[in-house]
Amino acid sequence: MKKNFFRKVAFGIGPDEEIPDNPVSWAQSQVDKIPPLIWDKPLRSGKEMLDYYAEWVYTDREILRKKYKGNRKAYEDAKDQLRHKVGKRYFENLEICIRQNTALKSGAPVFERLWFFWCNHFAIIDKDAMPQFTTGPYHRETIRTNMCGSFETLLKEATLGWSMIHNLDNSESIGPHSEWGKNRRKRGKLSTVNENHARELLELHTVSPAAGYNQEDIVQLSYIMAGWEHEHTKKRKECNPVRFNQKKHEPGNHKVLGKIYKQRGLSPKNKLLDVLKDLAVHPETKRFISYKLCRHFITDNPTEYMIAPIIAAWEESDGDLPTIHKVLLDVIYDNADKEKKFQNPEIWMLQMVHMVGGSWPLQADEMKYNFQMKPNNHQRRPGFFMKEIGYEPYRPIQPNGYSDMESDWISPELIIRRMSAPKEIAQRSIALKNFEAMIEKNFDNPEEIKALIDGVKSPSTKMQLIFPSYRMLKT
Repeated sequence: MKKNFFRKVAFGIGPDEEIPDNPVSWAQSQVDKIPPLIWDKPLRSGKEMLDYYAEWVYTDREILRKKYKGNRKAYEDAKDQLRHKVGKRYFENLEICIRQNTALKSGAPVFERLWFFWCNHFAIIDKDAMPQFTTGPYHRETIRTNMCGSFETLLKEATLGWSMIHNLDNSESIGPHSEWGKNRRKRGKLSTVNENHARELLELHTVSPAAGYNQEDIVQLSYIMAGWEHEHTKKRKECNPVRFNQKKHEPGNHKVLGKIYKQRGLSPKNKLLDVLKDLAVHPETKRFISYKLCRHFITDNPTEYMIAPIIAAWEESDGDLPTIHKVLLDVIYDNADKEKKFQNPEIWMLQMVHMVGGSWPLQADEMKYNFQMKPNNHQRRPGFFMKEIGYEPYRPIQPNGYSDMESDWISPELIIRRMSAPKEIAQRSIALKNFEAMIEKNFDNPEEIKALIDGVKSPSTKMQLIFPSYRMLKT
């Protein structure tokens, strides 16, 4: 049996789990419906978190900076108190716990792995205070809730969500011939579009450069996207829901990838929706994302043989994500004994935790749900631990998210960081008593791996010998 399949698509087999008789059916049964988020306290919605964000930015910019102008220390002290009041030192740790607790305990680890993939595909960079307030809810409410529909719907929701609009500065776009644009020029101010969102929509989220678009396509798409914004108000600053502001939209028809987009009806907002519909079904979108799926789960260098069935499923199902995911899982299993994939730090860590029955992450009672209390070091540990191993889920530096390439994870520094992680997990309660049974469940070459721990008594040392080895790093 290809036991590495359970690590390629999930988090391995835990101490209390049996090896499924039909691995592919086991995996495919997990992608048709959205499993519940696993957390033992109420979850704060994206709207609630935007309210906290609004309180943070308004109080800091409009009250503290003015009140303590000229007194840097008093300002920093007051700002630190504000951080605790609005939960800025708390929420990112909480979201990491919700994410990882769900991944380990939802009963659908394959779905969770796919969730991680799509969150990284529609990445939100480490910008402003988004990791602390809005990226986690975006992952939960925008990405996760649209993974059992069509790619077109997922693309639309991600593109027009508050997080992506803010992340890529689309609120700054003002069509030069729009009502706002004309008025600004009369006052001698600049009136132009911000190309960030249009560029990333084409390059990273849909067709990729393989579609042959040029700078004029990006400009024209930016014109179409102008007007999609979060309104800026005095009390909430940028923390307002996304709307379409026709007064900032560039009027007229616009040509993108050879097709002209026109207004239908009284509002031109349809133009972007029409573009998204076309991008979602573009042949290069299907090819690009099929390639990325194979690169994430199978190998750094997918072949045409691997991606072709996924593209075919995409075409036959009109972009139905569960259908695409099921064919992907078939392809992964077919290649499980032929290809090895280097795992990013978070996936590797969660596999280790699951396989030894580790007590991770922190639970709500440990997090002290009253976030206005100053956190202690124990409460900060989830975020600190992820930073230590080199993977902060809500803080990618680049808009293309975290890399899937082995060359970006195999540096000496990152490998050394992973060598210390098993000791951290072992210090918490672990259910595993029989390491040999764990090895039998999870590896097709058990005797070779058992030899690593022959004569070793300490569970911590056994974990440090097994999990940072290439046998676990490459699945």
